[in-house]
Amino acid sequence: MFSYFPPCGTMPLIVKGQSRAINAENPRGEKGGGGKAASNLGVGRKGSPCLRHIPSGETVVLGEIEGSGIITHMWMTVRDQTTPQDRYVLRDLVLRIYWDGNENPSVEVPLGDFFCLGFGESYTVNSALVNVNPLRGMNCFFQMPFKTGAKITLENQHPNEISSFFYQIDYTLYDQMPENMGYFHAQFRRERLTELGRDYVVVDNIEGPGQYIGTFMCLQTLERYWWGEGEFKFYLDGETDFPTICGTGEEDYFGGAWSFATHDEKGDCIETNFNGLYLGYPFYKDKDTAVTNRYHNRDVPPMRSFYRWHVMDPIRFEEDLKLTIQQIGVYHGGLFERQDDMSTVAYWYQAKPHTGFAPLPDARMRHPR
Repeated sequence: MFSYFPPCGTMPLIVKGQSRAINAENPRGEKGGGGKAASNLGVGRKGSPCLRHIPSGETVVLGEIEGSGIITHMWMTVRDQTTPQDRYVLRDLVLRIYWDGNENPSVEVPLGDFFCLGFGESYTVNSALVNVNPLRGMNCFFQMPFKTGAKITLENQHPNEISSFFYQIDYTLYDQMPENMGYFHAQFRRERLTELGRDYVVVDNIEGPGQYIGTFMCLQTLERYWWGEGEFKFYLDGETDFPTICGTGEEDYFGGAWSFATHDEKGDCIETNFNGLYLGYPFYKDKDTAVTNRYHNRDVPPMRSFYRWHVMDPIRFEEDLKLTIQQIGVYHGGLFERQDDMSTVAYWYQAKPHTGFAPLPDARMRHPR
């Protein structure tokens, strides 16, 4: 009989299951299938630690699983650039995950953004569900159930080959999944220029029942003054005109207040980065540190990234869900409608695998300004 317990507070409980792991050497997680490859040190001595030479345009299968179970942890890493001219590897690689033989992916996200690394950049993330540790050690702890099988792929949309890609996917096999276990989903979206007066759509076309569990947001501000007065709005179960859940502002949704502001000795505002268990503002940058041409300045539209995990407060829905955010700023003259460059990843569970996402923007259109 199947029994599943969340990990927090239940570590002493003995639960019947079979632990497995997938990596480059054992892509099907076979029992006794690890550590067989040979290096110059001999068989089983670090013979095949990674995938090598992934050509541009190729999709590789990171792993295939048969049976029912739950992916419990994924770790991945890759060099962040091949040349300074085409360095956005973390946005050029696309992670996809398929559940139970479905031909449509339930996860389709640029690799870096899935792990809360926006703009193709590398930085530290310390949260309950995603950790990125030096140097680009990308980890996630989303629980990802499946009933008959799972397939994880990686597509290289980078102009060059990927010389090496390291990964491990940990999971547990069980006899069966309960009927009310949802399927994990994640979708990337971007608008290079949001439409004036129209709310940005983080996600829609979610069919319930299910629950929304997280948002990762990247913002490049294209207008001056404070950017964060827009409200996150959750439209539940057929709502169209007005939502049941409407927040009070962007920094509020991500757990901050008063513009994340501290002040320097001149009195100028400095937005404060932070990492929390369930919400954070891990990244800010307004210079292109990769620029080497002495006749080009390094200024870029300010880049900011944020995460919010609804672990303790999942947004539950029975029929459907739509999530939007307003683009509203404020200055000395009051509130005003803004246009900025925004991208997001939505994370949620629903009762059935998704029937198909809108096309992913091509690699060049995913690059930061």
